[in-house]
Amino acid sequence: MSTHSPETSARATREVIDAYLARLADRDLDGAVRLFSESAEFLAPGSPAVPWSGNRTGHKGVTEFFTTLHEYLQPEEFTVTHIVVDGEQGVIIGHLRDTVKATGKPLTTPFAAHLTVVDGRVARYHLFEDTHALHRAVTDG
Repeated sequence: MSTHSPETSARATREVIDAYLARLADRDLDGAVRLFSESAEFLAPGSPAVPWSGNRTGHKGVTEFFTTLHEYLQPEEFTVTHIVVDGEQGVIIGHLRDTVKATGKPLTTPFAAHLTVVDGRVARYHLFEDTHALHRAVTDG
């Protein structure tokens, strides 16, 4: 039986989410990656044409996701509209606008990220985006 109350768990989850968003805003990739557990599952479904999509594991996988993302996209806007926390579960909801460097096409999509925080680290991260818009922005489609 867990010795943590639901309130303690929710507070820890919110602290990790706030730290994660602050590190993203500062473009502190290493700091953001350190918030994930060594065995974290990182899920970013999408088209095979979208190089940063797919499932990854651990610090190496999270680093690969963000490195590839920044290689292909020029960020324009990243807005968080809601953060919902329930114990170890957290959801970040918002929208973003980027430019695909290779095509010059805009990429605008709502997003949600579902995080599971265990022992102060992100154990699972599942990103939800408009995968069709991602595919169109990266390809000629």
